[in-house]
Amino acid sequence: MAGPGFLLSPWPWRSVAYLLTGVLTGVVALVGIAGTALVGGVLALVLVGIPLLVLVALAGIPVAWEERHRLRLIDRDPVADQHRVPAAKGLWPWLTTRLREQTTWRELGYALLFAGVLWPVDAFALTVGLLVPSSMIATPLVMATVGDGRETKVLKVWTVTDWPTAFGVAVLGLLLLALGGYLLGVAAGARAELTRLLIAPRESDLGAKVVELTRSRFRLVDAFEAERRRIERDLHDGAQQRLVALSMTLGLARLDAPPGPLADQLAKAHEEAGKALAELRELIHGIHPKVLADYGLQAAVADAADRSAVPVDVELELSGRLPQAVEAAAYFVVCEALANIARHSGAKCAEVTGGYRDGRLLLQVSDDGRGGAVAGAGSGLTGLADRVSVLDGRLRLSSPPGGPTLLCVEFPCELTDRSA
Repeated sequence: MAGPGFLLSPWPWRSVAYLLTGVLTGVVALVGIAGTALVGGVLALVLVGIPLLVLVALAGIPVAWEERHRLRLIDRDPVADQHRVPAAKGLWPWLTTRLREQTTWRELGYALLFAGVLWPVDAFALTVGLLVPSSMIATPLVMATVGDGRETKVLKVWTVTDWPTAFGVAVLGLLLLALGGYLLGVAAGARAELTRLLIAPRESDLGAKVVELTRSRFRLVDAFEAERRRIERDLHDGAQQRLVALSMTLGLARLDAPPGPLADQLAKAHEEAGKALAELRELIHGIHPKVLADYGLQAAVADAADRSAVPVDVELELSGRLPQAVEAAAYFVVCEALANIARHSGAKCAEVTGGYRDGRLLLQVSDDGRGGAVAGAGSGLTGLADRVSVLDGRLRLSSPPGGPTLLCVEFPCELTDRSA
């Protein structure tokens, strides 16, 4: 709107269309809401009008729907529907959901304001910015037709009796129409911003996007864990079983083969098959250990402690199962911590403690090593911290030079009734 090019663009016409449709929609809203409320209030004495009063409470929904579509005339940013999806299908779930929403009542307040105040403002802006200049521009035409070339009234205020004055009024009308284009643009922009603020504030859009991103993040974590479990099952029930069968077949072949080069080759093949089977089992365990899926975090941590190169004491008390994503993240944090202790700390012993308290899983991994660990120095804890944060958890590391090192992690979660 800063330059004269605005008047040659479609935006003045868009502004006129937005304000004009606002007037029409406002009149319809006023008649509809006032009429329904009046009839419903009268009939409410015999309980027949109660459904009509409910319709009045829901009147903001169609008005807001229309306003979101009208905003497309002058606002390039789409306005999202703020209403929640009902938990079940049917009229009653939809009705109860809508009546409990803050959005419904905010839209009703906007509809009442629109029907009582805003559409007259739109009409006033159209009158000042468009109708008054247009009537002035039409002065020579009106004087030539209705006034028989002798006189005419301008805006019902003053009388023009000669042609020079009539054309002067028309030129003035053109100038006022140009200014009116800017006025209408400002008025339409202000109305659009007010509408967005009342029925769909940008902060609400941002909050809704954050909520949806959080939900999608949790869905991705769950899908990721489900895929890990599927891969673990496929390897465990497929490739591992075939390797076991192959190892057994080679073992039987060694028993039947006479001493010689063939027996040596069979022995070598049997040994390689055993190594491949051991590596596959380690791979499966690293993807998603079966003990975690079958018996839960407590048993899986105890198993990881038994396999650790450093002696580990475990004091983990859980009265039930946790969400699968939380169990997996907590388990791999413990495994990574124990691996770091064995590789870097020089510790003689380590300890894993924790439990479930106040809606949170708390875990602590400590050792008596040399300390000096840094989360971002190739320890692998940076990735684990990201994984923990996805589940709204927190990971803290304390490792002063000389030790001891303490890794704390916590997850907000609820105990589940999943069977082991």
